[in-house]
Amino acid sequence: MSNSTTNLHRRQTLKLLGAAAASAPLLGFSASSAAVQAKTKGAEVIFSPTDPDLLNPVVHWSMKLTQQELEELAVLVDVIIPADDQSPAASSLGAPGFINEWVSAPYPQQERDLVLVRGGIVWLNAEARKRFNQSFRQLNAMQREQICDDICLESRAKPEHRYGARFFAKVRDLAATAFYTTTEGMADIGYIGNRPMQTFEGPSDEVLRMLKLKS
Repeated sequence: MSNSTTNLHRRQTLKLLGAAAASAPLLGFSASSAAVQAKTKGAEVIFSPTDPDLLNPVVHWSMKLTQQELEELAVLVDVIIPADDQSPAASSLGAPGFINEWVSAPYPQQERDLVLVRGGIVWLNAEARKRFNQSFRQLNAMQREQICDDICLESRAKPEHRYGARFFAKVRDLAATAFYTTTEGMADIGYIGNRPMQTFEGPSDEVLRMLKLKS
């Protein structure tokens, strides 16, 4: 992440993550939690599926991250997915708000993620002050990337950086999901699904050759 080549590789890697996010349900909220409510009547389980209004979505829980925490996340997600000539940075597409909604949800996994994200923000600022005597937000781009380079892969992180690496991985995955499920993010990877078409000419020759269906 310290030069333009690395940034290009990062963007290409995140495009792969984004393709998966765009083609799968949003991080797999299970039917047994958010989508289905159940009650037991004797030996019978009665399911009452909810009917979400996708045009007017409602979040049924309060947001837990503070404004300062959101501002810290905005800086970090823009290191992970910076603006380029093709698309804006992750923060401008609402990635911090998405992370806030995720970690505020009243489910066991999200409650664990809230602890990880909050603790990770504290860790990130402590590391920034230890190295540069400033908060992470106050660092210049090179200094931020220096810290992120040390935590971008948990398998390569030093023992003292492992917690930071777990935090970074969680924020990276959530930021990528937030980014690549927006209109701009889908355009960034060339995703053109979910659009009405008068005609369909079939897959391109390039796709057919990739699938070995055409020479």
